[in-house]
Amino acid sequence: MEIIHVILTALGSIITLFILSKLMGNREMSQLTMFDYINGITIGSIAAEMATTEFTDVTKPFVAMIIYALVVISISELTNKSIKFRRIVTGKPVILYDNGTIYEKSLRKAKLDSSELLCLCRTAGYFDLSTIQTIILEPNGKLSFLPLSDTRPLTGKDMKLSITQDYLVANVIIDGHIMTDNLKHTGNNETWLHSQLKAHQIDDISEVFLATCDRQNTLHVYKKCNELQAYDILE
Repeated sequence: MEIIHVILTALGSIITLFILSKLMGNREMSQLTMFDYINGITIGSIAAEMATTEFTDVTKPFVAMIIYALVVISISELTNKSIKFRRIVTGKPVILYDNGTIYEKSLRKAKLDSSELLCLCRTAGYFDLSTIQTIILEPNGKLSFLPLSDTRPLTGKDMKLSITQDYLVANVIIDGHIMTDNLKHTGNNETWLHSQLKAHQIDDISEVFLATCDRQNTLHVYKKCNELQAYDILE
């Protein structure tokens, strides 16, 4: 009976965590504020405790998880509506370097030293500070770099070239299955798709891992391969 109780509470905590995480929104780890991170750990700890510890009243940990989630959701709504509140919770961007000047007070505020700053510059592809105009510490903890105009990569606009804009491609086949709605969105049908596959010498749609259709109505097909790579050139 105890095992059944553990199974039920574990399933209940997983379902609750799933629902609460959906309500709180999907974010990458790099986009989480410190407050979001701590709350996420706390909610997860309560869920784990609930699944492994006997409670006289199982509703208490459930209520605690919901309260934490509601606080996160409320703060998220407030930060979306109030700039002042957003600055209190998430902070604001800090300029660490600009036009050849390193701001020591800003570095101390960011808990960085010069060696760490240079290391972060190198990992971003900047090995010489003289090629950078401005470095900003964003509220999510990442550094943003504004390169000097004469050191940034050449663009088509610089060369006065007329370049066609790229657009998203539609995934019309995924793992051997036709994505009907995506195919309709391209203005094509399954008859067109099968004829295109035959042009790629593919008779069975299950052979296709992925097929995409671009704005020019060109189908790009990526076939499945069940064989292991015979050689390794990466290590």
